[in-house]
Amino acid sequence: MAISSPIFCGSLGRTRPLFFREHSSASGSIPPPVISIGVRRLPFFTYLRSVPPISPLFNPRPRRSIPAIAAAPVRSLFTGIVEEVGKIEQLGPSADGGFEMTIAASTVLGGASLGDSISVNGTCLTVTRFDHQASNFSVGLSPETLRKTSLGELGVNSPVNLERALRPDSRMGGHFVQGHIDGTGEIVSFEPEGDSLWVKVRTASDLLRYVVPKGFIAVYDEENCFDFMLVAYTQQNVVIPLKKVGDKVNLEVDILGKYVERILKAGFGYAPAGVHSPP
Repeated sequence: MAISSPIFCGSLGRTRPLFFREHSSASGSIPPPVISIGVRRLPFFTYLRSVPPISPLFNPRPRRSIPAIAAAPVRSLFTGIVEEVGKIEQLGPSADGGFEMTIAASTVLGGASLGDSISVNGTCLTVTRFDHQASNFSVGLSPETLRKTSLGELGVNSPVNLERALRPDSRMGGHFVQGHIDGTGEIVSFEPEGDSLWVKVRTASDLLRYVVPKGFIAVYDEENCFDFMLVAYTQQNVVIPLKKVGDKVNLEVDILGKYVERILKAGFGYAPAGVHSPP
């Protein structure tokens, strides 16, 4: 006779192959089971009448190890909103042959760690040493930084704008600023208007083409100049009002403008007159 033991599978109203084994007990000996397949149509569910010795339904798959994903390099981002004005305590060659700047500060030291990025006058620099008791920190300046920025022209007691790099939970209240200086500009004039201050800056034409009028910025292409307005609050919290005519300022142009220019040049095979591919 046929012996079977039902095992329910919970497949509703579908035609499924049914695995079952049959053997005869007439001779008193039990031969090896023979696997046969039948098909039944059940109104509510199908079931396996007997589980075969080897079934793909009940054999767990071997676990596969997931390869580790290398962490992507973290790039610093700033808003351009100054957190505090620090003061240079020391500036010059370091013991290892580099160039080092030590800055007195307090706010930006909160949560500071070695290797953190801090914007100094708009330049992204890496913290190489910090001292909470002395309320100062040190950063290294590469030869390229000294060439591209005005930091090398500063001296002891010079005030500098300071800002810590953004964190994932920080509010984006300013602009996308990388801290990668494209060049410098020269202050041409200061002109008060009410409690605000207009600052006029002259720079190279290859940087000026990325500057567009918006808000408190005006552009004078014929003079290679642009000017911007500082409201009263900003004047009290940044170093530009402390500078004088002829001083240099660091400039970083909008990275989105440079990407758009490169994409257009690559797509059309040419660029407008006077426009060169950004470095």
